[in-house]
Amino acid sequence: MKELYTERLHLRYVTEADTQRIFDCWASDPEVSRYVTWNAHPNIEVTKGYVGFILEEYKKADTYRWGIEISSTGELIGIIDVMGYHNGEPVIGYCSGKDYWGNGYMTEALKAVTAALFEDGYDIIRICAVDENIGSNRVIQKAGFTPTATVKDHFEQKKKDFTVNWYKLEKPKA
Repeated sequence: MKELYTERLHLRYVTEADTQRIFDCWASDPEVSRYVTWNAHPNIEVTKGYVGFILEEYKKADTYRWGIEISSTGELIGIIDVMGYHNGEPVIGYCSGKDYWGNGYMTEALKAVTAALFEDGYDIIRICAVDENIGSNRVIQKAGFTPTATVKDHFEQKKKDFTVNWYKLEKPKA
């Protein structure tokens, strides 16, 4: 995994020094975690465990996980990663602090990550968003993804069912 740069962002490795910022900016916010599979972190210890998990994952060859930092300020505002693989195709997930929603940062980060994955040889990239999460569905569509399916899914940590929209992006033909 290499670091990525866009017009306004630096996508970089997450470090242990980011723990407090991750907790404060998004991990502890129930509004940020409303439509994702995990619950808001109740304390910094949970975030420390999460960062430890990230650092261990970096040791694996197929790990793609970036902290999203605003280049001009050095502020870490979110995270974007390959959460897993569906039939060998990467599935992207992301989140950011709500203070940074609605300004195009996530669309910019998503486009950079998809370009990097295509460069690494993937032909199809997948992503999903809860149907109610209008903002995330809009980000995905602005990044060029097309809808493929809408399914019911149970988020165990939330003990709740959601309607989830699935999308794919195919590598541009040369």
